[in-house]
Amino acid sequence: MCGLLGILATDGKAAAYADAVTAALPHMRHRGPDEHLTWHNQDVVFGFTRLSIIDIKNAHQPMVWGTADDPERYILAFNGEIYNYVELREELQKEFGAEFHTTGDGEPIVVGFHYWGEDVITRLRGMFAFLIWDTKTRTLFMGRDPFGIKPLYYCLTEHGAVFGSEKKCLLSLADTIKLPLELDKRALEHYVAFQYVPEPESLHTTIRRLESGCCATLAPGGQLQTRRYFTPTFPIDKSAHDHEQALIDGITAALEDSVAKHMRADVTVGSFLSGGIDSTAIATLAKRHNDNLLTFTTGFHREGYSEIDVAAESAKAIGVEHIVKPVTPEEFIEAVPRIIWYLDDPVADPALVPLYFVAREARKHVKVVLSGEGADELFGGYTIYKEPLSLAPFEKIPGPLRRGLGSFSDHLPHGMRGKSLLKRGSMRLEDRYYGNARSFTFEQMHELMPWVSPEWDHQDVTADIYAQSVGWDPVARMQHIDMFTWLRGDILVKADRITMANSLELRVPFLDKVVWEAARKLPYDMKITHGTSKWALREALKTIVPPHVLNRKKLGFPVPIRHWLAGPEMYDWARTLILESEAEHLFDKTALLSMLDEHKDGVMDHSRRIWTMLCFIIWHGIFVEDRIHPEIPEPQYPVEL
Repeated sequence: MCGLLGILATDGKAAAYADAVTAALPHMRHRGPDEHLTWHNQDVVFGFTRLSIIDIKNAHQPMVWGTADDPERYILAFNGEIYNYVELREELQKEFGAEFHTTGDGEPIVVGFHYWGEDVITRLRGMFAFLIWDTKTRTLFMGRDPFGIKPLYYCLTEHGAVFGSEKKCLLSLADTIKLPLELDKRALEHYVAFQYVPEPESLHTTIRRLESGCCATLAPGGQLQTRRYFTPTFPIDKSAHDHEQALIDGITAALEDSVAKHMRADVTVGSFLSGGIDSTAIATLAKRHNDNLLTFTTGFHREGYSEIDVAAESAKAIGVEHIVKPVTPEEFIEAVPRIIWYLDDPVADPALVPLYFVAREARKHVKVVLSGEGADELFGGYTIYKEPLSLAPFEKIPGPLRRGLGSFSDHLPHGMRGKSLLKRGSMRLEDRYYGNARSFTFEQMHELMPWVSPEWDHQDVTADIYAQSVGWDPVARMQHIDMFTWLRGDILVKADRITMANSLELRVPFLDKVVWEAARKLPYDMKITHGTSKWALREALKTIVPPHVLNRKKLGFPVPIRHWLAGPEMYDWARTLILESEAEHLFDKTALLSMLDEHKDGVMDHSRRIWTMLCFIIWHGIFVEDRIHPEIPEPQYPVEL
């Protein structure tokens, strides 16, 4: 796990940027405190910050590789982990007699590129973002993992192209590469609606992200040629119930294999452990490969907002040493600006903060942790996925009458029983569902930001995604939307940025190609059935996880901001942030303050909407106003742990 930064010059004078790249690397020193190196020729400059995990002594980057005839043909900068690197090495050696100079997991990428070409990316099993410069063809090839676990930002200017693991490094090069820094107001609309900035956008118009499951090529002065090599489809298997047990057994086998591969490391691997089935399954399987496994959890000293007790019970049941880091409101508030800085773009998920603290605690003991992200998207774990079942009767009502019910619901008093059901039942899935985070209605957004166009609609993000899933069952369509929105926009952004903020590598065994193949074939009634979610996964884990978590209701990392924003813990802090912000041209301070007071007085729960705006206000104060300056500590972790 590391951070990469690269510049491809259009004029053959890349060496002029070498010092600037070296100076930019410390902005992501947290991603790789063990080693900082650069490499350049007339076309490219590559910089790298390394967190040493596999072949610590030899697998340095940027990596130079070539054949006997051309020993310096390729330069590789790679962030991530390739879990099938051992198998790839053996295959390349057997088929081509390929030579390797390290035992690291990065070298098979560049060796595979030499022999297989761009097809190498389809053979990689892992999380990754990489750049390969071919000195012979003078072409840059880059790729990102299928699910979007690892980030890759880029910007294209007349002077060249810049690529990096973190946007703040690109921002630091703005003067060097003559990059205009302009706020992307459309991306801001998306952020407020979704509570994150959806790919490929960022909040700066000139900086984009290579999307998950995509690769691209670029020559000096040319156009970026992007193609999608992976699309997460959910095929309908009408015969699934004829081999139900085989599907369940396939899930078990896939997870066992994935965790075994994810345990490959030359350093200590631990595991996050909440009170839910996903992390418990991962920790239990990891214990088979490390009898001294350490697990970590976090929570708050408030009833209903902590899984500490359940996680401790799980740790005892599976026989692991367990470490707990509770978070106070004071710690929470103090950490938020720092966390926003690490994120690059705001993500209004309060669970970021406890994750930051448990990652910081874990890094005192281990260098790598496993976690359960992705299980809900693959196996149907979110409560909202039950909605199509509750709304099924509306599907039998003629369209005009359904729309009439929706119009009727608009006139019912707010909070009246049945109002929401009528409204949702009157709408098509494409109109009502755009992911797990739905903080603002359009009316609420327009009240805060009057400049938002009345034509705005979430479907400018989701329409193309929905077009790929016509004919699928509604649960699969919702999963598909979440994989392109919520998963890669919220879940994986916080997983990468917040653990990397603490120089900790997080691995997600559910988001593995083999597990994906086992999950994608499940019909909806093997996900949402028998009054529960993730039914097939629960069946697959019956003999693995302790009974007390097998059918426990999902809780996650809940955060009591609803209470804190209404009380002494956060109200004054939030009010001061709003009043001191210099972004009043982007939102109505009076409207937001009114929303805060309504929340405080118990008129309406605005906590998620307020939190969304507070995160943006802090982001704007850091990256636009240059008014908020969070203290960023120097990484102090040993190379080996």
